[in-house]
Amino acid sequence: MMDMNTSTTFPAPTILQRGSTDPTAPLIVLLHGRGSDETGIIDLAAQLPAGAAYAAVRAPIAEGSGYAWFANRGIGRPIPESLAQTMGWFRTWLDEVAPQGRPVVVIGFSGGAAFAGGLILDEPERFAGAAILYGTLPFDGGVDVSAGRLASLPVFVAQGDNDHVIPAELQARTWEYLHGASGAASYSHRDASAHGLSGQALRSLDGWLRQRLAYLEVRGSHTIGRSDVTWPTLSGGVLPQRNGPAPEVSVQTPQQQLTQNAPAELQEQVFAHMSALAAVQVRPSVISVPGARAFTLQPDAARGADDSFIVRQAGEFAHIHPEYDGSLHVALPQPFAAAAIAAGWAVTHPLAGLHVPPGMVLLYGPRDAEELAVIIAILDAAHHFATT
Repeated sequence: MMDMNTSTTFPAPTILQRGSTDPTAPLIVLLHGRGSDETGIIDLAAQLPAGAAYAAVRAPIAEGSGYAWFANRGIGRPIPESLAQTMGWFRTWLDEVAPQGRPVVVIGFSGGAAFAGGLILDEPERFAGAAILYGTLPFDGGVDVSAGRLASLPVFVAQGDNDHVIPAELQARTWEYLHGASGAASYSHRDASAHGLSGQALRSLDGWLRQRLAYLEVRGSHTIGRSDVTWPTLSGGVLPQRNGPAPEVSVQTPQQQLTQNAPAELQEQVFAHMSALAAVQVRPSVISVPGARAFTLQPDAARGADDSFIVRQAGEFAHIHPEYDGSLHVALPQPFAAAAIAAGWAVTHPLAGLHVPPGMVLLYGPRDAEELAVIIAILDAAHHFATT
């Protein structure tokens, strides 16, 4: 976490509230764009799910006729000291209205998106989700943007092909990081709009938030971010780093690996190994594309936690996609999923924390015998978790 110590004094937060007044209800924080204020975003609450509490917060730095979240060196390029100061100011307010345990989702537009991005990158475990709307992450703001930083955090990202306000290179970097190395469960919307929330994007945001809130109500919160783990199926317990850049993966469902696909013979070696594991039965997947082969456990052997299964009722803890793809989906405990992402072997499923377990990842198909050994070790660990 960034050092929030600062001598700068900001005014007490100005807040507009809508929705539930229950102090335990999920809190949705709305963050306006640069040069605007809380009145410019509060109406969004009326178009999002009922039952939650909404709070539109005014940024603390006066700028012209509006307000800003940080001093910057250009759009989306905050001065680190300024970002640290405003995040410290914001967190003081947030800790008062949402003590640890109350789910908080931050939704930011434009400059507010950069501020929301700073918040989740600085303290990912503090939040139950975030929406980055027509903005960029604060890559130059002194926050941690390493691999796996946002592992299993549900994030909604919306961009417009004709948005000429936010620099194109920052939009592309934000899109790539959120859909890949960050480990976030990124649910995205892209259309031909300019710098403004289109009707299509709003409907998509509403659907995403409904799913996230429903998941929280039934399943509660889950671990976010990465931590050190020891792999029970690897010598020394350490997962090696995958060589080279990550393959391209589809950003929408069905999630598929598009490049660097595994040779067919290696796919079959994975299948043969998994089929021979104790208590495993092979069946067509109940959740994946046609032709996907699921690895399921006999009912008396499925002793693992619910999050160890892609579909608990079917005993399905992993499946391998058809030959044109060759990747696998597997459910891992969240810390192990985060470790696999950070080491470059996997990417989070976009519906993790919405419809599927937070540790569900797409595991890249092996390109050679060395990678085959690592992939098998990860899958053996998944089998271990699902059976114990």
